[in-house]
Amino acid sequence: MPALIVPTTRLHTAWLEAHDEWGPGSHEDGFGLRPSDEVDSPAGFAAWVARLGRESGQATIEAHRVHCTYRWIVEGDQVLGGIALRHGFNDFVQAAGHVGYGIRPSARRRGLATWALGRILDEARKHGMDQVLIVCAADNIASAKTIERHGGVPEGIRDTHLGPARRYWIKIGRTAT
Repeated sequence: MPALIVPTTRLHTAWLEAHDEWGPGSHEDGFGLRPSDEVDSPAGFAAWVARLGRESGQATIEAHRVHCTYRWIVEGDQVLGGIALRHGFNDFVQAAGHVGYGIRPSARRRGLATWALGRILDEARKHGMDQVLIVCAADNIASAKTIERHGGVPEGIRDTHLGPARRYWIKIGRTAT
C-alpha cells in the first residue's frame, strides 16, 4: 500500500535507485531537485533533504520564493515518486503550476499519480487553497488524464521554456473550520 511521507535521509539508497531509473537528463518533477544539489553522498543528500524541510515537509525555493510542501510516494522502503504542492501564486507558480509530480518508470500505470494527486489536493484544501493550477507537457497524455480524473479543467496550451504545456485548473474548495 503506498504512502506519502516527508522526505527522509533514511531512504537515501532507495531514492538513489529511483533517481538512477530516470536516467541522466530526465525530468523528475515533484522532488524539488536542482542541478546544484549533490545527492550521491550521505552529506549532500542530508543537505538536500534539510533544504526540503525534512522536519515540517515544507521549504522555500529561494530563487523563486515559493513556499512548498514536498512528499515522497513510497511503498515499504521503495521510493516510487515525488509530489510537491507550491503555495501562493507568483511568476514561478504561474509557469510551473501549484502541483508537480513524477512517478519512476517501473511504477507507472498503477494509479499512483492519481492517488498521490488526490492526497496533495487534500493538503491544498487544508492550507485554504480554493483551486490549483497544474501544468504538464502537452504530449504527456498520462498526466493529462490524471489531472482530468481529479476534475482538471483545461485552460489551454502555452509555450514554455520546456516546450508546449497543457494548463489545468482544479477547484477544490476550502475545508470547513
